[in-house]
Amino acid sequence: MSRVRPEADARPLAGQGSPDGDAECPAAPDLAGLTDAESAAVLVAQTATFSASFLRWMERRSPRGLNYARLRLIQALHCGGPAIMRDLGSQLGASPRNMTAIVDALEEAHLVVRRRHPTDRRATVIELSADGAREAEQELGPRIGALSEIFADLSPAERTQFSAILGKLMRAIKDRQGSC
Repeated sequence: MSRVRPEADARPLAGQGSPDGDAECPAAPDLAGLTDAESAAVLVAQTATFSASFLRWMERRSPRGLNYARLRLIQALHCGGPAIMRDLGSQLGASPRNMTAIVDALEEAHLVVRRRHPTDRRATVIELSADGAREAEQELGPRIGALSEIFADLSPAERTQFSAILGKLMRAIKDRQGSC
């Protein structure tokens, strides 16, 4: 079994040291000299640490409980109009259980309403309420902008490269499990 070199183990990864990931972030580990398995293990740890830190970072920038998933649903309804809940779930990549939780929270906040489908009694149509439409018009752009401000630290070339790498990794996930 491959093992990461002890000096690689001793290097802290970004976000380690505090539950919020606010510890000083060290430079990226040097993968030179590591075997493929060892460098893959370091990348797994870095990706997991970044993902958790990024999600916490986004949550702290989501006032009134409007996390990214809820903002995406508001955006989908704002851009596409009322839609069947299962179709929204497919579009957003959310399971039926998660879609129900997202819609429940937005309904409780008076931002969306559920309606019975006019011809399919098994389907539920979700639409923005008047407050939800107002929220989408006034707040959607600035809130998504606040969530994306971290990418201002990347040059245009780095953003293009980052997007390409994420796309490649998402395709690898899809190829290995059948969906993203």
